[in-house]
Amino acid sequence: MISPDDDNDDDDRQTRSLAGMALVLALLVIGLFLVQKLAATSALQDCILEGRTNCAPIDVSHLQ
Repeated sequence: MISPDDDNDDDDRQTRSLAGMALVLALLVIGLFLVQKLAATSALQDCILEGRTNCAPIDVSHLQ
């Protein structure tokens, strides 16, 4: 027969699993953000090391 303690253990296990999955998802999003920023920085550094002077992107959205 199933005791009430078993039901509480299942609820706790499910809560911990969901919290773990949320943590992994948050780490994945942060990791993807960092990879994107590092790739952009690397491209800018490569451009500068090639001796170019027009490497930085110019934001013209406020001029329109």
